[in-house]
Amino acid sequence: MSEVKKDKKPILLSGIQPSGHLALGNYVGAMRNWVNLQQDYLGIFMVVDMHAITVRQKPAHLRNRCLSFAAQYLAAGIDPSKNVIFMQSHVPQHAELAWVLNCYTYMGELNRMTQFKDKSKRHEDNINAGLYAYPALMAADILLYQTDLVPVGADQKQHLELTRDIANRFNNTYSPTFKVPEPFIPKAGARIMSLQEPDKKMSKSDANENNYISLLDPPDVLRRKIKRAVTDSAREITPESPNSSGIGNLITIYSVLNDTSVDAVAQQFAGQQYSNFKGELADSLVAFLEPFQDRYNKVIGEKGYLTGILDEGANRARYMATKTLSKVYRKIGFVPAGRS
Repeated sequence: MSEVKKDKKPILLSGIQPSGHLALGNYVGAMRNWVNLQQDYLGIFMVVDMHAITVRQKPAHLRNRCLSFAAQYLAAGIDPSKNVIFMQSHVPQHAELAWVLNCYTYMGELNRMTQFKDKSKRHEDNINAGLYAYPALMAADILLYQTDLVPVGADQKQHLELTRDIANRFNNTYSPTFKVPEPFIPKAGARIMSLQEPDKKMSKSDANENNYISLLDPPDVLRRKIKRAVTDSAREITPESPNSSGIGNLITIYSVLNDTSVDAVAQQFAGQQYSNFKGELADSLVAFLEPFQDRYNKVIGEKGYLTGILDEGANRARYMATKTLSKVYRKIGFVPAGRS
């Protein structure tokens, strides 16, 4: 394989687990930021399928979701010529480094991981070692690429802090090996909540499909979900509506789709019935997602094009990962593999 020219841009790494359906909240909270940052950073964007199997998966469904998520990355505007896009499982160095890092991660640290506790409650019949050691694999994902910045939400902040601890522990035990990543915290923006339970964040893995807006929902489904969305006991939009969790969430969604403020939306629709506003919101949502879905349908319909991008991304990722892993193996005392 020809040597990949080192990109001088700082490295930003992120990934989404292929479970459920990519939702509007994923676009607003992650994918939109990836697109905006790709001019200034080398983006390492994964579909983290290895993380997904901590919960039992139907193999055919997992394969389809992985390809669908990758196609949605592209449909959102991630440029494969400027970023590295690949399936986590296509780069075996993730699993190899994860084993090493398991040996530098303490049980007490893993015991404190709140996400393990939460998932254990939801999957009591399958509390497996992979779920417990998940943070070590996440650390490997990040440290393999000498990552500068990692976008983090509240649910992953604890894992990134552990990654930094592991990197510093290894560096102090041997010598500087890993770049210690910094969190990338985007400017405070819109927080998209569940349509039926507006006090909860919109989740792509929600069992109730009426709680989320899938990026691939057809127009009739989008309109039905908005029509059924929870509001409150009032009937019309007022200046105070953005402060109400139900109608306030819908106003937030409208503001995101139309790139305006929630106050401006409340002023624009002041005095109008909720039913009228929901109709306008549904129209905006359909118009917003139509070009995304057109791009997605084109990409997912050209399997050779999609797999080619993933193969090229995996090749680039393996090259970068091998350099880090070779350094790690040398420092911990493994005998170098023979060269034929």
